[in-house]
Amino acid sequence: MPPVPALALSWLLLAHPDTLTAAARPVADSMAPATAAAVEAAPAALPPAARPSAVTWRAEGDTVPRPRRRAVTYSDGYATRVQLHRALSWTMLPLFAVSYFSGDQLISKGGAAPQWARRIHAPAAAGTAVLFGANAITGAWNLWEGRKDPNGRTKRFLHSASFLAASAGFAYAGTVLADDARRSPNARQQHRNMAVGSMALSTASWLVMLVGN
Repeated sequence: MPPVPALALSWLLLAHPDTLTAAARPVADSMAPATAAAVEAAPAALPPAARPSAVTWRAEGDTVPRPRRRAVTYSDGYATRVQLHRALSWTMLPLFAVSYFSGDQLISKGGAAPQWARRIHAPAAAGTAVLFGANAITGAWNLWEGRKDPNGRTKRFLHSASFLAASAGFAYAGTVLADDARRSPNARQQHRNMAVGSMALSTASWLVMLVGN
């Protein structure tokens, strides 16, 4: 029986022939036929520390298969609602600007506010309410249809949650606080703060979806 180093060298020759240098290859090739039978018994003859493990004999190409992503199919209505949702979103900032500047004139000047501010503030607030109502419907509809799509799910839910919070703020500012603002300077300031905070939150919600799309 060959000594242990010879068995190990022979096993290395047959298992990993590419590791031999050009100078050692002729000698190793001449040894291979004579030691092939011995190498077959080498794992049993070698000491436990030198025996090749099961991992050593495993094919190098073996890999863990990755699960395939589930395909998600969207309807034609989804694309239509996305286009409508985006188009309405671009009108949000102009409405915010008109509402803010007209409302600032009403708060700061009271009865002496210019006529344009008196005439345009209420329609701008009503237009904002219509915009948020339409986008709430289209957004919630598409959120439900795409609930199984993992791509961008966190961003969609973050956008939806912040948008709903901003909508609640606008509703409170336009109903409860708007009525009190006609009689109390303190209520007018609260109305302004709630409206501006809702504008900031909805703008941030809009930017979340705009960036990266």
